[in-house]
Amino acid sequence: MLGNSKAFSGFSVNDLRTARTFYEQTLGLAVSEFNDMLTLRLGTGAEVFVYPKPNHVPAEYTVLNFPVEDIEVAVAGLTALGVRFEQYSGMTDDRGIAWGSKDGRGPDIAWFTDPAGNILSVLKL
Repeated sequence: MLGNSKAFSGFSVNDLRTARTFYEQTLGLAVSEFNDMLTLRLGTGAEVFVYPKPNHVPAEYTVLNFPVEDIEVAVAGLTALGVRFEQYSGMTDDRGIAWGSKDGRGPDIAWFTDPAGNILSVLKL
């Protein structure tokens, strides 16, 4: 029934202006705004809808993943732009990278949050 629908994902933020600055200037995404809502254009051509929510509660899961060629370069570059990577005891190194490929538990990945607290990641696939 919906197999041909041009579906898209979305999530909320508590401050649309701050979110736009972060996604556009820090992460370098193409961002448009219409009716007090944002559309993020991803490198795949997909779009993600971002909407303001006064009682926003950050997602407790990863809402957006960014595959990268070199996770160490991506983490260093984002860190230089002020992004702080999450530290998970026993899971990540001092830069915030979880080396899943070393123990066969998944991809090399590093998590960070947007200004609204939503969890994002860069990962080597």
